Amino acid sequence: MANYLKPVAAILLPNIGGYLGSFVTRAQTRPSKPGEITWYQALKKPSFQPPSWLFPPVWTGLFCSMGYASYMVYRDGGGFEGEAALPLACYGTSLVLNWAWSPIFFKYKKLGLAFAEILGLWGSIVATMASFYQVNPTAAYILIPYLGWVSFASVINFCIWRNNKDRTD
Repeated sequence: MANYLKPVAAILLPNIGGYLGSFVTRAQTRPSKPGEITWYQALKKPSFQPPSWLFPPVWTGLFCSMGYASYMVYRDGGGFEGEAALPLACYGTSLVLNWAWSPIFFKYKKLGLAFAEILGLWGSIVATMASFYQVNPTAAYILIPYLGWVSFASVINFCIWRNNKDRTD
């Protein structure tokens, strides 16, 4: 049983942060009263933006895969003391940046700052992938969908910021 605790913990960690961030998101995307329009609903969004219901399952899948990839690096790179130390620090940085995006965008409504932040997140994912590759190439490849989704989210964030400058920072 103990052999399963570390991968389960690695998978749960990003999901916990994502789950907590969903409270901020939910408060800004769902009306509290019937007929009410939230700040987010009133924003001008690009035509290619996916429906809101798609984001939770996509992020759950991405968080699970990210967590497992981090476990693979932890396992194969000697944990936090071995060659996995730097890759796991890069991964931790990307988690913090990922979790910070929702409050910046939804709670504080700082669309330009959120765009700058997501660009930093994108860079941290690239650094994580490069460092994971040195320890376990498969773990790096597992992060490709994450990079793709964040790239797409960056374009959406930019378009929302550009189309709503009169409402934001």
